[in-house]
Amino acid sequence: MGWSISDVHDTTPQNAGRSRVGGGYEAAVRRIWRHAEPGSPDASAVLRALVHDATLAPSSHNTQCWRFRLEDSAITLLPDAQRRCPVVDPDDHHLFVSLGCAAESLVHSALAHGWLCEPVFHGGADPSLRLALLPTVALRTPLFEAIPHRQTTRADFDAQPLSTEELKLLEAAGSGPGVQVHLLTGRQAIEAVGEFVVEANTAQLRNQAFVAELRHWIRFNGREAVRTGDGLFSACTGNPGLPTWLGRALFPLVLSERKENERYTRQIRSSAGIAVFVSQRDDQRHWIEAGRAFQRFALQATALGVRTSHLNQPVEVAPIRAGFARFLGVAGGRPDLVIRFGRGPVMPRSLRRPVDAVLV
Repeated sequence: MGWSISDVHDTTPQNAGRSRVGGGYEAAVRRIWRHAEPGSPDASAVLRALVHDATLAPSSHNTQCWRFRLEDSAITLLPDAQRRCPVVDPDDHHLFVSLGCAAESLVHSALAHGWLCEPVFHGGADPSLRLALLPTVALRTPLFEAIPHRQTTRADFDAQPLSTEELKLLEAAGSGPGVQVHLLTGRQAIEAVGEFVVEANTAQLRNQAFVAELRHWIRFNGREAVRTGDGLFSACTGNPGLPTWLGRALFPLVLSERKENERYTRQIRSSAGIAVFVSQRDDQRHWIEAGRAFQRFALQATALGVRTSHLNQPVEVAPIRAGFARFLGVAGGRPDLVIRFGRGPVMPRSLRRPVDAVLV
């Protein structure tokens, strides 16, 4: 559940969720979820526009665990250790996947602004991704256009299958150097994934440290979501707003294994399929590539009108991850992400911190 949010109510469509949040939240959504228009003659403004688009990528618990260093013709992407999730992500796997997601969005944004770049990973004690910017012909691709429309949609889908052509496009987008995406569309395979999700979700909810970490990142009302600009906004799952003190107090009391597992089972069955991203090697470089592959997949899905949502429990609980890998037939690599996909409603959006907050 590392990239999800516990939900003690059924999800509702976007308009119902928005009725529970205030104007400050709506203004923040309009400000954040848009492109800075390409073509600015100000080099500094262009670099900031690239960073803005990169921050629209998903991250574990929406911690936004990244920092950016601007140079004259390069951007360096750094992990933010202060925004780690040590319980759900003890080895920083999701953190580096999140960096890969941000880097991929930055690549597409750079091209739209007339810059070509390819992330280069530098490991060691201070890992980083450096993206040198080389001038090229500006190109606004469908994936670039999808950046401000992509969201993690924590709602039921319509259970309708995708076309063969759509699946081919998603598979091509989700593959990359050292990363392969497995698309599971048969009902038997989807049900089997659901069993792994329920088993792992149950284990997580019985871990009080996990519940406490999750609660720390939940934003129980629009005012708190706007103030922090991060975390998991409760309205994104159709939950009503609560005063922060009350939400924090009630959260561990109302969290129900049965309701959570029933909700995940229902949502899995409503999906067109499950995508599992698998890296050939279990190291930071490949985790980043898994993030890049997933972000391409999510942007391609968005361009097709297809929504995505995380089901990462089976890859977050180590003993279950091993069994899940055997189920997939994976040997020597690591299952990185589990994503359900299908067509469904737009939900209220998570927020992001301003560009100045992520620059170093």
